[in-house]
Amino acid sequence: QVTLVESGGDSVQVGGSLRLSCAASPYAYRSYPLAWFRQAPGKRREGVAAIDHDGPTNYADSVKGRFTISKDDAKFTLYLQMNNLKTEDTGMYYCAARRRLWTGYLPPLAQSEYHWWGQGTQVTVSS
Repeated sequence: QVTLVESGGDSVQVGGSLRLSCAASPYAYRSYPLAWFRQAPGKRREGVAAIDHDGPTNYADSVKGRFTISKDDAKFTLYLQMNNLKTEDTGMYYCAARRRLWTGYLPPLAQSEYHWWGQGTQVTVSS
């Protein structure tokens, strides 16, 4: 059974930090890459950060320098460290995994490239 369970969402003020976690079932965890997406109310879901099995990462321009994606292979857990949060970072954050290996240079940020999704964790940033 494939499961992805996010946690760590909260309400914070501008400039604050949060660390999101995604606990993955071993089967889902093997399906590299893994990624974080977010969706704000009334907006489309967008890729935030992705990480491939051997470490390469990819970030949306809007979060470069502020967010860091990482993983703990021993714990089958994906993380997203978010620093210097802005109001525009508000949204539901989802963990996602691919069903197939990725052969591209950097792991993808397109929603269509991922096959399994968690239920999401809410992040709210207020001024």
